[in-house]
Amino acid sequence: MTTVQPTIFKRILLTIDADDPEANQKALSYAVTQAKEFGADLGICSVLEGDDINIYDSLTPKKLDEKRAALNAVINKYVTAAQEFGIENVSAIASEGGDIDDQILDTIIPDYKPDLLVCGADKDGEHHFYSISVKLAKRAKISVIVVR
Repeated sequence: MTTVQPTIFKRILLTIDADDPEANQKALSYAVTQAKEFGADLGICSVLEGDDINIYDSLTPKKLDEKRAALNAVINKYVTAAQEFGIENVSAIASEGGDIDDQILDTIIPDYKPDLLVCGADKDGEHHFYSISVKLAKRAKISVIVVR
């Protein structure tokens, strides 16, 4: 006979796309619901895309600081929403450079050590014929939920 054991997540990581508030809202709603249900810690992360930094911006510290500040403001908006929902342990995580999926898989996940990754479904065509959420689901060594 097969027995069923409950799956309980203790550290949830939510990915945020600064350019897709609709997908973010849906993923946030799922992540905070699960975090509250499990009493889990919640990390909310986003990546400053390498494609968003042109050569001029990379040579202008003020421009880079503005882009970092804008990214952190987006992340902090979702951190505040999670805290207002009642999640006690919420962390803001920002990263930059390289491919988004590589940053999440190779830097953020090893540092934060989540056991569940939650991401919103990408807008059609947003990332030039590939979906970051699909890449994360295929390559992550932890459970992944893509919220549509």
